[in-house]
Amino acid sequence: MRKTDGLLKLLGLCVLAGVLVAGVLFPVVGAAGVVSNRASETVDNMSAELANVPPPLVTTVTDSAGAPIATLYKQYRLPAAPEQISLAMKWALVSVEDKRFYEHHGVDWKGTMRAAISNGTGGDTQGASTLTQQYVKNYLINVVCRPKSDEKEDQAEARLCREKAQEQSIARKLKEARIAIQLETKMTKDQVLAGYLNVVEFSRQVFGIGAAAKTYFNTTPDKLNVSQSALLAGLVNNPNTNDPWNHPLAAKKRRDTVLDRMVDNKKLAPEDAVKAKNEPLGVVPELQKPPANCTGAGPENGFFCQYVEDYLLKNGMTKDDLYTGGYTIKTTMDERANHEAKASAETQVNKTQPNVANTLSLVKPGQDRHEVVALAANRDYGGDKDKGQTTYALPSGIWNVSGAGSSYKIFTAAAAMQNHVLGIYSTMETPSFHISGVFTGGGQHCPTVTRGTRAYCLSNASDSYGSQMSLQQALATSPNTGFVILEEKTGMGPIVDMASKLGMRDTMASSISGGKGDPNSNDPSKMTQTKYFGPTPNGPGQGSFTLGVSPTSGLELANVAATILSHGKWCPPTPIGSVTDRDGKPKQVKESACEQVVEPALADTLAVGMSKDDQPGGTSAKAAGAAGWNRPIIGKTGTTQVSGSATFVGGTPGLAGAAMVFRPDSPNGGIYDGGPGNISAAKGTNGNMFGGGTPARTWFGAMKNILGDQPIEQLPGSSPQYERVGR
Repeated sequence: MRKTDGLLKLLGLCVLAGVLVAGVLFPVVGAAGVVSNRASETVDNMSAELANVPPPLVTTVTDSAGAPIATLYKQYRLPAAPEQISLAMKWALVSVEDKRFYEHHGVDWKGTMRAAISNGTGGDTQGASTLTQQYVKNYLINVVCRPKSDEKEDQAEARLCREKAQEQSIARKLKEARIAIQLETKMTKDQVLAGYLNVVEFSRQVFGIGAAAKTYFNTTPDKLNVSQSALLAGLVNNPNTNDPWNHPLAAKKRRDTVLDRMVDNKKLAPEDAVKAKNEPLGVVPELQKPPANCTGAGPENGFFCQYVEDYLLKNGMTKDDLYTGGYTIKTTMDERANHEAKASAETQVNKTQPNVANTLSLVKPGQDRHEVVALAANRDYGGDKDKGQTTYALPSGIWNVSGAGSSYKIFTAAAAMQNHVLGIYSTMETPSFHISGVFTGGGQHCPTVTRGTRAYCLSNASDSYGSQMSLQQALATSPNTGFVILEEKTGMGPIVDMASKLGMRDTMASSISGGKGDPNSNDPSKMTQTKYFGPTPNGPGQGSFTLGVSPTSGLELANVAATILSHGKWCPPTPIGSVTDRDGKPKQVKESACEQVVEPALADTLAVGMSKDDQPGGTSAKAAGAAGWNRPIIGKTGTTQVSGSATFVGGTPGLAGAAMVFRPDSPNGGIYDGGPGNISAAKGTNGNMFGGGTPARTWFGAMKNILGDQPIEQLPGSSPQYERVGR
């Protein structure tokens, strides 16, 4: 009975071996019928994927001068060409993993038969995989089968793919071997070897020999010596077990084994092996791998990097492509301007001050582009909350704060001018108290219009305004009543539309609660700000819009100033200078086209109308004087109710910006202004912060240093048609 069993097993092994050999030879001799057509197509597709799917590479983000500031990646991989890898590294790997590498054509026949016999007799499917076959498996695992997103379905699909690529079966070995043979008809031995060394993992999410040389020894692949090469070659078999930091003894033992194999393979003299064995492991004290995201840009530049990522994802690039494409993204960030913006923001508000964010966003006006040059905050960018760090997009995001305050009066003024309600020198009413005959929704101190409805009513911040003044003076001194009266005369439709036109695109598309708005919703907390504040068939809109009571993006507010100073030309606030792919070829970024949103005469006259804020009597005059400011600017401050947030938006012909101070962690309540370095979230409800305080000091402090001794540029002149009009 035992003899019969032995004969049957031997016969089975022969049949199994024959099938395996025939299958391996199929791509070469076309042994049709050995496997199904579907299996053949699957193998062909997998082979094509190996040739067509590029491995994930590191994307580098630079400043405007080309200096790297951050790296974005899912797999830390620095590719190396065959000639950029030392001979010691090549021979170390060949000696320990596939000593007949330069003799076979992708498959080691003896090893393959041994694996088949072992599996047929009940043993494990044994390796005997050549480096080419290992290249195939690692490419499938690390490239083809990697998840392309964080979605559960994608993660599950990738996991199944990796399991299939690693399953211990003859079918898997058959596919792997067939692809290996195909690859060696397309690639030279050195290309296969370099391909393997570029795709394999060397533990701790370090992929490829370039990244391994950098992270383990702070060197490049061409400079790896015998001892270093042996250590790295020993890692690929079991990266975690042989990790030199966690398991130095195991790593040394494995390194020495590789050295012995190099001697056996006659690629290293015995005495040189002994010398190498006596050397320490030589790895750097800590893994030299940069952060994989914008935290690598550091506390100062991280906010700009974050906006670059957000901007590219918004404009059509996927996160997987961004983090694996190996792009070089040259940004528009001016390193010096960004530093000065950060320094000024932090001078005003300490970086660890609880629940107070102070931001500054700077944009360069232009007819063809509005380049973002700085995005800064008092807080550091990073993940250590104990140090006051955050990864929220403070200078560019839309914040659910009290709002931008009276900075929104810019839109009321612009719409009133466009509709010829008045000009910058026209007289407007500014009573100390106003009860609207148009808007409703006032508080208990306002008179009742109908049962359950009160008129909208409001007063000025002080009684010193007088009963009337010019629009130019009103923009400088900011009486609330006058601008609500302008809303009544102009209508809310043109005003909220003007806000979007001049630059508040995402802000106006968001909801009043700070999230993404739904233009079809009738729920006030979900509808877009345009719909909420604008007129409806049942009402004239919300008169509080001009007081800036809703969530706002500081960057978009800066771009409003850039649009005005660009003679009414709106362009998206872009952080992108150029993008090149892994081959150095330019990649087009989909960006919105610039638009002439208001005629130049209107924009230029509005600039003149906004030119007195820093002058005596203006709301930012004190901050301008303290900074020694001597340039013409446009400017507008904003302060919300209970001083919960405040802004200053302004600009010169060459640079525009907006500073914004707010409570990011708990928005309800005020902010206390005790002078530079003494800013805090008020313990009570009310604060004493104003736009002419921290925001204006931040803006003037940074702009003074950034512009330095550059020539003083004058504002454009006004146009008579928008100077004195009225009805």
